[in-house]
Amino acid sequence: MGWQLPIFDGTQPSRPLVWIHAVSLGEVVAVSPLVRALHEHHPEFRYILTTVTETGREAVEQRLKGVAEHRYAPLDFTWAVGRMIRHMQPILYVFVETELWPNLLWSLHEHDVPSVLVNGRLSSRSFGRQDLPLIRSFYRTVLQTLTLCLMQSDRDQERIVALGAEPSRVHVTGNIKFDQPLPEMKAEASLRQSLGVEECEQLILAGSTHAGEEELLASAYAQIVKNHPDTVLMVAPRHIERAEKVEAIFREAGFAVERRSRIQSAHKGPRVIILDTRGELARAYRDAVVAFVGGTLIPVGGHNLLEPAVWGTPVMFGPYTDHCAEIATLLSQSGGGRRVMGVEDLVVSIEEWIRQPDKRNQDGQVAKQVVSDNQGALMRSVEQIEQCIRTASSYSDHSLTTGAGPLVVKP
Repeated sequence: MGWQLPIFDGTQPSRPLVWIHAVSLGEVVAVSPLVRALHEHHPEFRYILTTVTETGREAVEQRLKGVAEHRYAPLDFTWAVGRMIRHMQPILYVFVETELWPNLLWSLHEHDVPSVLVNGRLSSRSFGRQDLPLIRSFYRTVLQTLTLCLMQSDRDQERIVALGAEPSRVHVTGNIKFDQPLPEMKAEASLRQSLGVEECEQLILAGSTHAGEEELLASAYAQIVKNHPDTVLMVAPRHIERAEKVEAIFREAGFAVERRSRIQSAHKGPRVIILDTRGELARAYRDAVVAFVGGTLIPVGGHNLLEPAVWGTPVMFGPYTDHCAEIATLLSQSGGGRRVMGVEDLVVSIEEWIRQPDKRNQDGQVAKQVVSDNQGALMRSVEQIEQCIRTASSYSDHSLTTGAGPLVVKP
């Protein structure tokens, strides 16, 4: 409702505040390197990152401790967002991907606060809904408030301009997910060791799965273990609260099942491990011989295909990749990833990579090279935002001045 903990408590001089919005966990992960880069350029600023979910809050507190503070975003009522803006007095608003909240953006515009869309994308589904005459007219009034639109691809640029964004304010900067740093690895035992997965066993990891995909994975794994009994399947449901349901699916399929949070002793033979803990999936991809990324065998649109690729792990994904279309194309064209249409494709690809470790390693390195070749979006985005900061009237209102390097606060 716009009621927040005090932003300025009077114990120190107020600092220019940058408001960043990332709806949930995935967006926080994507934007964290950008927030850190802005903080390095402007340590004199204060950064508040809003989310709408508990998992988003946890990610902010884990990944950006000492860099940004968390608040929950207000509901998109004029009086609620207006109270939030007056309370925070931001000099800049940055939001991730597709969070176009009309009342918030109109209110920011009325308060002369620049708004910047970063890592922008418009899926075919979203674009189809919005590209209707009356709706397009509405969105034009929203998009005209934006100071900058930094889009992931040419397709996204064309779509947002078609919906009414000012072309001169739209730039293709790429996908900042390519610039994600590798997860920190603990010095002690690897994840597979803590799970009791032995060196002679091959770990297949299915990450970010949704209802309707686990049944397909169970069917595929049943075929794979006939020829490869040394394989272990790990399944990480996108929503951890589904862990009990996912466990039941694999038990009903006849598999031995373990929950990551409850493993006490190592088991032997074919089995399914349910990853029901937070913050381990990105690291777990390193220990897998092959990976599947969910939300792609059913019409969700897909999740982060780069998490396994960055480790050199070959990756599979289904036909529904609208949320990660450019990445899916790059991986499939290079050979570092494969599009699978169902159970049989899953079995064929997994068995081929298991039987041919040299090819598997080669394809994994190709996937890793795709990540390396497409980095740079982070710096391009920072450069565009820097120009926006320098020209913002609200910035000068805080008695700031520019120097040869980053902007600094006047004494």
